[in-house]
Amino acid sequence: MNLNFKKIAVSVSLAVGLAAAGVPAQAIENSDIKIGVSIWSSTDVLGAYCKKVVDAAANALGVQVQYVDQAHVSEKVTASVEQLAASGCQGIIICNSSDTEMTSAIKTANENEVYLAQFFRIISEKNNPAIFKMAKDSKYFIGAVHENEPENGQKLVEILLNKGDRNIGLIGWEQGDATWLGRWEGYKAGVEKWNKEHPNDKATLSEPQYAGTSSEGGSKAADALMAANPKLDALIPAGGGGDPLQGAIAAVERANKVDKIDVVSTDFLPDLGERLKNGSMAGQSGGHYCDPLFAFYMVYNAIKGEYKDFEGKFEDVNFPYLYVSSPDDYAGYEKYFVDRLPYTDKEFVELSKLSMADLKAAAAKLSIEDAAARAGK
Repeated sequence: MNLNFKKIAVSVSLAVGLAAAGVPAQAIENSDIKIGVSIWSSTDVLGAYCKKVVDAAANALGVQVQYVDQAHVSEKVTASVEQLAASGCQGIIICNSSDTEMTSAIKTANENEVYLAQFFRIISEKNNPAIFKMAKDSKYFIGAVHENEPENGQKLVEILLNKGDRNIGLIGWEQGDATWLGRWEGYKAGVEKWNKEHPNDKATLSEPQYAGTSSEGGSKAADALMAANPKLDALIPAGGGGDPLQGAIAAVERANKVDKIDVVSTDFLPDLGERLKNGSMAGQSGGHYCDPLFAFYMVYNAIKGEYKDFEGKFEDVNFPYLYVSSPDDYAGYEKYFVDRLPYTDKEFVELSKLSMADLKAAAAKLSIEDAAARAGK
């Protein structure tokens, strides 16, 4: 028998024996790990920050990362998961457009034995119980990192109502998007609550104009809302990565209505501090851009074998939003989330070693105050 063949045979026999004895196989090296990121855009305002923080964590751990930008286009979303799985990724994180697209994404993950986690999204158990069950039953779907979107929507509306605004125009991005629907639910709840408590001072919320994820779309939607209601005194570009918001602000500026129309949104702009000063923004939620970072750790630990037994479970990681409605509010955010990342290289490594329960606790804790406390150590 060839000597090399003998060595291989002995190695295989030993590995089988160890596995049978309950001894874990040799762990995969970090340099051999590749994690895929299916994202609407890695270059717009929010997407660029997402890429920056994931890249920083990957570099700290010595892990490979591959990105596919899919622009919230349904067929591109589903194809991106297939592409990343085919390219050798052992885990994928995804910010998708709708629950239905997750059916294909989970099927691809199952077939290719690739771990999968959502960020900025969660499959709705209420609206799509069959898809939620499919996710829960999967051995490879881990769970979702997301925010409380109805609460977010309600708080943003409250900022406007407390500033005296009563005629609110609404700009969505993609119909059917789970995050958009959650925020819209919150906006409506906020207005309904106000009207119930103030029957003689009622507010109105327009039907949404849809902008897609482009600046041009946001501009056209804002123009349409201003033309339809001369009394419009507030706009909510709901999200979509930051570009629709920039387009909406530009439209308000062109119409010389910066002093007449308050704008609030989700997804922080890089010049938010200045816009809060000049009045082109009245308030904003979002800010920490770290959802994909924690989804990254979920699939990383699954690949390493540290997180396991996902079948029958749905790991729900809830992230707190940051809210700012003044230049003072923004100053701390700028210091700890814009001028630097909220974690150091050492902390990126420490986060990777946390249990699932501790990882959830770290996500829930992330705030301006938390980042400031760690920076002051």
